Amino acid sequence: MATDEITLHRGLSGVYFDRTETTFIDGREGKLLYRGYNIHELADASTFEETSYLLMYGELPTQAELDDFDATLKANRNIPPEVTGIIHAVKDDHPMSVLRTAVSALSAFDPESEDNSSEATLRKGIRLTSQVPTIVMAHHNIRNGREPVPPTENLNHASNFLYMMDGEEPTPETAALMDTDFVLHADHGSNASAFTARAVASTNADLHDAVTAGIAALSGPSHGGAAENVMTMAMEIGEPENAEKYVKDLLASGGRVMGFGHRVYRAEDPRARHLRDGVRDLSAEKGEPKWYAILEAVQKAMSPYARRGIHVNVDFFAGVIYYLNGIPHDLFVPIFAVGRIPGWTVQVIEQFEHNILIRPLLQYAGPEERSYTPISER
Repeated sequence: MATDEITLHRGLSGVYFDRTETTFIDGREGKLLYRGYNIHELADASTFEETSYLLMYGELPTQAELDDFDATLKANRNIPPEVTGIIHAVKDDHPMSVLRTAVSALSAFDPESEDNSSEATLRKGIRLTSQVPTIVMAHHNIRNGREPVPPTENLNHASNFLYMMDGEEPTPETAALMDTDFVLHADHGSNASAFTARAVASTNADLHDAVTAGIAALSGPSHGGAAENVMTMAMEIGEPENAEKYVKDLLASGGRVMGFGHRVYRAEDPRARHLRDGVRDLSAEKGEPKWYAILEAVQKAMSPYARRGIHVNVDFFAGVIYYLNGIPHDLFVPIFAVGRIPGWTVQVIEQFEHNILIRPLLQYAGPEERSYTPISER
């Protein structure tokens, strides 16, 4: 069948489908900016609350603005009892499936579910930012036969998240590291989940629909599963002295070393360095320094591949941090979703403000046109 000359961009690689004012990524230089602010400055000096405000409103807040924003986040942490009932009903499913289902259900209880204005979408995004951690930890407790730990308004976002796991307040150092993790995951351009959310929003579906779809995309192991796989790899290695042989054997068999390489970065993922020190310090604090030593040994074994643009990424360190905090492996990806709600929200708002239905094309490669044969003659 005759067609014009077509250039395929499989996976939409290298294709710019819209403009954004939110996140800038330079994969060659290893640079990441939120609203023009370097991720290194934000990771070192900001908080998740302040970074969320920056992403959602476009500018850093004054102290009064941040206080009001923080109060709003804290006031919206509870989820409706009906949603808790749904979590009970599906408690045996994977945490990402439970999260997807619960977020979808939340739309039925949101007072602005039918309003897609930028102002209403922002308010819904703030509520979701507060409610998603509650969903994740409510499910964690319910599936273990315990009542959910209610959220508290006395702790910041990261501390409250860890508190809801078992009712114990985290140490300041542990809470600060989780806060940094949330800052680093708050947005990351048009990755698979953000693109999915924008594609859904382009149909004029609402924020809950878009975030539900984003969660579904994030659940796939090719997108959000690397942190869990890194921890599995570290456990298989067992001791630092086993790392070099493990890496060589894995690569020789055609396998892939988890936590290395990235779709857009050809330099080291700029987010990685901020979790590297955290793993080192947390490993020492928890009396399990071997986990940091194992990661260091894997990095050393992978160093020859840096010249090919295969560097460590943020997932390489995140999983060990979660593990050392007592978080089960299957909650690692939901933690990414906890941090990503502000980014998804502002990208959906951008999509609404200059909306066009996202509708790419497929090049047909099937049979030439042919005649239908009645079933009696086949």
